[in-house]
Amino acid sequence: MNTESHFDLVTLGSGSTAFAAALRAQELGKTSVMTEERTVGGTCVNRGCLPSKNLIEAAKIIHDARHPRYPGLRPAEIGLDFRKLVEQKDEVIHGYRKKKYESLTGGQFTIKVGHVEFVDAHTVQVDGRRLTAERILIATGSRPVIPEIDGLRDVPFLTSDLLTNDEPMEMHELPSSLIIIGGGYIALELGQMFHRFGVDITILERNSQLLAHGYEPGVGEAIGEVFEKEGIRVLTKAAVRAVRQDRHETIVSAHVNGEARELRAAKLIVATDRRPNSDKIDIEKAGVTVGKKGQVIVDEFLRTNVPHIFAGGDVIGSEVRSQMATPVGSQDGGIAAHNAFSNDSPRTVNHRVIPRTIFTDPQVAVVGMTEEEAQAAGHKCWCNTVPMELVPRAGAIRDTHGIIKMVADDDTEEVLGVSMVGNSAGEVIHEAAMAMRFHAKIHDFIEMLHVYPTMAEALKIVAISRFKDPAKLSCCAE
Repeated sequence: MNTESHFDLVTLGSGSTAFAAALRAQELGKTSVMTEERTVGGTCVNRGCLPSKNLIEAAKIIHDARHPRYPGLRPAEIGLDFRKLVEQKDEVIHGYRKKKYESLTGGQFTIKVGHVEFVDAHTVQVDGRRLTAERILIATGSRPVIPEIDGLRDVPFLTSDLLTNDEPMEMHELPSSLIIIGGGYIALELGQMFHRFGVDITILERNSQLLAHGYEPGVGEAIGEVFEKEGIRVLTKAAVRAVRQDRHETIVSAHVNGEARELRAAKLIVATDRRPNSDKIDIEKAGVTVGKKGQVIVDEFLRTNVPHIFAGGDVIGSEVRSQMATPVGSQDGGIAAHNAFSNDSPRTVNHRVIPRTIFTDPQVAVVGMTEEEAQAAGHKCWCNTVPMELVPRAGAIRDTHGIIKMVADDDTEEVLGVSMVGNSAGEVIHEAAMAMRFHAKIHDFIEMLHVYPTMAEALKIVAISRFKDPAKLSCCAE
């Protein structure tokens, strides 16, 4: 028998978007309920951002000990107990989830656990219990795409969910070898991490280089060179045709540069893409429109075509220039709740400046447009790339891998985008992002005094290259 509860807001999901919305609704005096089919907190805290960065840093400690950058430091071998390492990762996740998610409930919002589906435009059902609301927010996130490869569904394979906790697919033992299908950010982070843990890695990328979409060509080339030096096998122009199981190994049949090859590994990871979770919630019963890739269509107020239903986070895909990232989703949640309940003027989303980082070593960080995107938008571009070896801090710490590229409008000199591969790139990119929020120009980066020596100087140096050769300047000179 169905029981029914009424709230001001029902949110499908319990990740960063959902919690931000619930907290904002609570501030406005509204009641709300979230739903969760897996683990409270969603992808980022449980099986994405947080667990991966925890283990990536552990792998870096092992690598740096084996390969000290400084003459006079002897290589050292650090013992590895992978099961214990996973246990400490789980402890970190449990603590973070409790502090940042579970402990926040109990005021004017709560969580119902189970599979959620729409009944109609004002009602959802969670394992037989009906929840109704004046406003609804779809924040169901995204999941890994499983490509159509012959035999794939007949063999055991892993996705990025292998870093989860409290779920059966969590990895507790290291395989001897891994084949990773995909050459995007997830493949790169996992590939380098597992390689540094001692796993033989092969990455299969169908395009001619890593990070082929949405990044400057030089970015993929730079990180590819790093992987080659580390001994990570990267096969580009690799079209996977089929997979099959042979006892304890997975065999991948692929055409690599037009040549048929068979590759073997103990385990297979599929890391090709992610797709919005909109297809298993009976969204059509609410009358909400979705796009060809499953993204929920929204306007700049995050409102769907059904006026009282909003959506935000990964589930909207690239709508309103959005990107799949936890901070984006969190901001979306607050905006959606504000627009649903506040008497103040509605807020619009602004996804013009979204900094992103890939936590490889060195890190990859980007914000704004690439050169190709700027030209497609009608800008006459000034663009230049500077190697990290021209950044004094990089030289001082003997870590000169990487590049920095700046994209600017040639007429106005407004900076439109920055891409960086280098030490601490994920921190440096925030200066570029803040500057771009206020439409900074090339001279703003040049005239700002930077601490010497820091990696952030890379921004000043690449800006200087608009007018001078930075290789021929003394330290800090403009």
